[in-house]
Amino acid sequence: MLPRYYEFYNPVKVLSGEHALENLPYEMAHLHAKRPILLTNQQLVEVGLTRILQDALRGSDLTIAAQYTEIPQDSSIHVVNAAGRVFREAGCDSIIALGGGSVIDTAKGLRVLIGQETDDIMQYMGADILQPKRRVPLAVVPTTAGTGSEATLVAVIAHPERQVKMEFVSHHLLPDLAVLDPRMTRSLPPRITASTGMDALVHAIEGYTSIQRNPLSDAYAWAAIELIREYLPRAVANGQDTEARLAMANAALMAGAAFSNAMVGLVHAIGHAVGGVARVAHGDAMAILLPHVMEYNLDMLSDRYGRLLLALAGPEVYAATPDNVRGSQAIAVVRAFAERLHQACGLPLRLRDVGVTEAQLPAIARTAMNDGALLMNAKEAGPDDVMQILRKAF
Repeated sequence: MLPRYYEFYNPVKVLSGEHALENLPYEMAHLHAKRPILLTNQQLVEVGLTRILQDALRGSDLTIAAQYTEIPQDSSIHVVNAAGRVFREAGCDSIIALGGGSVIDTAKGLRVLIGQETDDIMQYMGADILQPKRRVPLAVVPTTAGTGSEATLVAVIAHPERQVKMEFVSHHLLPDLAVLDPRMTRSLPPRITASTGMDALVHAIEGYTSIQRNPLSDAYAWAAIELIREYLPRAVANGQDTEARLAMANAALMAGAAFSNAMVGLVHAIGHAVGGVARVAHGDAMAILLPHVMEYNLDMLSDRYGRLLLALAGPEVYAATPDNVRGSQAIAVVRAFAERLHQACGLPLRLRDVGVTEAQLPAIARTAMNDGALLMNAKEAGPDDVMQILRKAF
């Protein structure tokens, strides 16, 4: 059903293809950027990805004025502030972020810091409170295919002293450019490829079933699911498969655009809590929780899940499945897909497999109840419901 009213916004220009990086100088020139800071991490320097970027810029008018590589797995206010000092000291005018979610979150935080002309990013935590005083061009080169951060309006940045992860939400955080180049994900190990790919799948499925979904977010989510179904197993089996790597990069971006507009639901609410309480990698939590949350939602979302069976399994399975069981069959297909990845690379299927203890489940349930993603889930969930899901996933 068409919503009576909806909004959809995604102004990110996408450069997608083999050697897409070579087009970055041209696009940055149109943004009047000449002296970017390069944000990345030391591991990506060591595997040679920054060298590929620098080679792509050689001979252009674009000069990397500074490079900041001290970015940990979870970005923090201290990392953003340190990057801000480097940016100002080197006279930078723009940002290139080469990395995964933490690097991209740092870049978005730096954009807030420089754009607001402040030294304290804490003033701008929250939703839609940014009014930039300075335009800071931002190009993102993702090195994983999962978070979709290159197409989202959210940055998650930790405050270590308070032991919290803060969300910054604003359309001003959307990058100007997203560069999807398969060379950037070829070195990703099979296990991480599977985990991040399942993160993208959850983004797409929850975006498609959110109470805030709309026709445009549906289209992005659907296309992402079809690509993931076909290409994630290939990328796990052969990291050098250029077509699969590029397809997964596109799937992650489209899933990101979908959930950035439609929002996510109960899988993410519980998954965030699992990560916060038990320090479980986000993609692993998503892969483990997805079928159990779909099972919980089935009575409310049978029709939507039934439609998704076509994208998840293809036309033959869809046509051969009676209409009244397509929703439950979609869940079975998701379980089988995760099991296939488990067999291929060890993707975890149970919470106990990633170090969660039974004693932690009540704390996870309590934490999940405070997560805003609960509000967008089609079916309400209370503490007892979340505990039941956690026990099934344990």
